[in-house]
Amino acid sequence: METSPVSLMKEKDTAQPQQREENAQRNLGAATQVRQQSPGPTPETLDLGVKADPASRTVENPPKIENPVAGFEGDADKCHVSTNAMADRLQASDLWYCPDGSFVKKIIVRGHGLDKPKLGSQCRVLALGFPFGSGMPEGWAELTIGIGRWREKTWGELTEKCLESMCQGEEAEIRLPGCSAPLVKLRLDSFTKGRDSWELDAVEKKALAKEEHARGTELFRAGNPQGAARCYGRALRLLLTLPPPGPPEQTILYSNLAACQLLLGQPQLAAQSCDRVLEREPGHLKALYRRGVAQAALGNLEKATADLKKVLAADPQNRAAQEELGRVVIQGKKQDAGLARGLRKMFS
Repeated sequence: METSPVSLMKEKDTAQPQQREENAQRNLGAATQVRQQSPGPTPETLDLGVKADPASRTVENPPKIENPVAGFEGDADKCHVSTNAMADRLQASDLWYCPDGSFVKKIIVRGHGLDKPKLGSQCRVLALGFPFGSGMPEGWAELTIGIGRWREKTWGELTEKCLESMCQGEEAEIRLPGCSAPLVKLRLDSFTKGRDSWELDAVEKKALAKEEHARGTELFRAGNPQGAARCYGRALRLLLTLPPPGPPEQTILYSNLAACQLLLGQPQLAAQSCDRVLEREPGHLKALYRRGVAQAALGNLEKATADLKKVLAADPQNRAAQEELGRVVIQGKKQDAGLARGLRKMFS
């Protein structure tokens, strides 16, 4: 491995493996919660089968959810610190807050120039401190913005966002919200010129979106709905910049995204993704079913019942919708019984 010419030294971690894993789970909690608020997609080209349970029956061959926080390193004693407290100890000019709240970048050495990596930029990066199993390299690496499997896991996503905020020669630490201890150190040695998404023509955007869609389908089949959601989200962001009404692939992506979001325990986002599908295709059965499952998970039983009945009106033999509607009816009876008990106590 090539020797680093800079003074980026990986911090010594004296924690035991079990403690490090437990610390990691706490460190990433806040960041993971924020990241999960952004949409991602699912595979309609897979002809995802609809089944009853939102976590295991929404699609055929239900995937095992990847643990987004496994393997993170950190010092638990240093991580019970609010972001504001951390900022008080550091110069504000040395901090950059990712707009989606997923991490804070502390600048160690400022870079030069104004240009920053864009889509397609090939970056020569020195990376230190990534946890084992993160899918990220240790030491010098060539990373291309917008391309490559290195971007698929949680740390790859954070690294790409960080690199897009850096100038040439910049050294920085990535810190998670509520944690004062640096977790990863990066140096952007050099990068080639890239392009913003608005600089791409329609053909290029569609081609990139198609690649993301295909990779998302591959990840979904492999049992990784979280990685699939990221790919589908990137595909949607490219297609949404095209003039309305946009290509029909948007409908497929939103529907598949909803399936991923159900598997990831995000019913509110799943319902919103289904809304996007139904705006374009009001009779889309998979979107109606998935929105019904999402509304049931949110406790909106009347809305869930309405969606599921629409599915059964169009497809009376849809077993998944039948089973889900049965569960909704039982859930509604329990709610009514609870309300009745409460009223009797109130007036007794």
